[in-house]
Amino acid sequence: MSNRTDLPSNNEDNADDMTENTELNPNQGNKDTTNDDITHSEDITSENDTAIEDFFAPSSHGHVADDFKAGYVAIVGRPNVGKSTLMNHLLGQKLSITSRKPQTTRHRIHGILSNHEMQAVFVDTPGIHRNEVRAINERMNKAAVSALVDVDLVLFVVDSDQWRDDDLLTLQKLGETNLTVVLVINKADTLKDKGSVLPLIETFSDSFDFADIVPVSALKSQNLDRLQEVIASHLPVAAPIYDTEQITDRSERFLASEIIREKIMRSAGDEVPYDLTVQIDEFKDEPAHTDPKTGRPRKACTFIDATIYVERSGQKAIVIGDKGQRIKQVGMDARKDMEQLFDKKIMLTLWVKVKRGWSDDERALTSLGY
Repeated sequence: MSNRTDLPSNNEDNADDMTENTELNPNQGNKDTTNDDITHSEDITSENDTAIEDFFAPSSHGHVADDFKAGYVAIVGRPNVGKSTLMNHLLGQKLSITSRKPQTTRHRIHGILSNHEMQAVFVDTPGIHRNEVRAINERMNKAAVSALVDVDLVLFVVDSDQWRDDDLLTLQKLGETNLTVVLVINKADTLKDKGSVLPLIETFSDSFDFADIVPVSALKSQNLDRLQEVIASHLPVAAPIYDTEQITDRSERFLASEIIREKIMRSAGDEVPYDLTVQIDEFKDEPAHTDPKTGRPRKACTFIDATIYVERSGQKAIVIGDKGQRIKQVGMDARKDMEQLFDKKIMLTLWVKVKRGWSDDERALTSLGY
């Protein structure tokens, strides 16, 4: 590993800090061909044809039941209500980043849950909110609402102990559709009086014709088995949409950028600027090989270079931290999560740059993947 320290530090639009990761045998002679030889040859040809057909047939899903169900399930709700946590725990795999800060999720993310009965393709969305103060907020709302197009089921997630204006806004958006909606009352484990959830369920039932209502604790994985049963009951009979071994349709580049962003938000807490984003500049897989200079074997490794963009120089200082300690820790934590998720060695290098007004610039948002 190596640190690069030869970067200019007097121009806030340049990088200020980085962190390392851290063949067939021919027939002999002119032997006469017998009927047995012909039969044997035909058998081999038939076997080969069958093998080829099997290989190219859409059999990657494996054996599925005749009444197998599959469909898209949108997870919607206001910001910071636990939508990403719910998807992660349903999958048993962390795909969508989480933090206590509202509007952590900015993109639609597909997580794929497959078992012997069904395949649910979850669409984790940004939280629907009223305060569209910048272009990025407007795009996040559009991403959330557009997720409702062509889905088979909606999970509307709310807190167990409170109803807010943004919940009503989400419900209004759902009322404009003919979709099947399941109300998921999250954080039910936080209620001191478990009976207090009953009036809440009654209130929700009076406000909307929900197909089902399921109280859960996403964080503690409580009642998620029941939720999976409810989801399966509302999905259409269909073949799997994706390979049953696949867990997401998002690229490793995208997941890497989200992991980095999460680590910054978690590390800096309330100090972290909301006006930050991460762009993957290089994502290069290097296979295992022998170093031509030293002659030593080198393990397979993926080299990732990423740039963290903020809007002001003061925010840049926050992300870097005192003597670069915060950005160093972010790199270590992000690399650890990437190695676990991607199941390979990662070398990660982070840059921090200022890109003024990016969150309210339509061209910048498009170039950054929003």
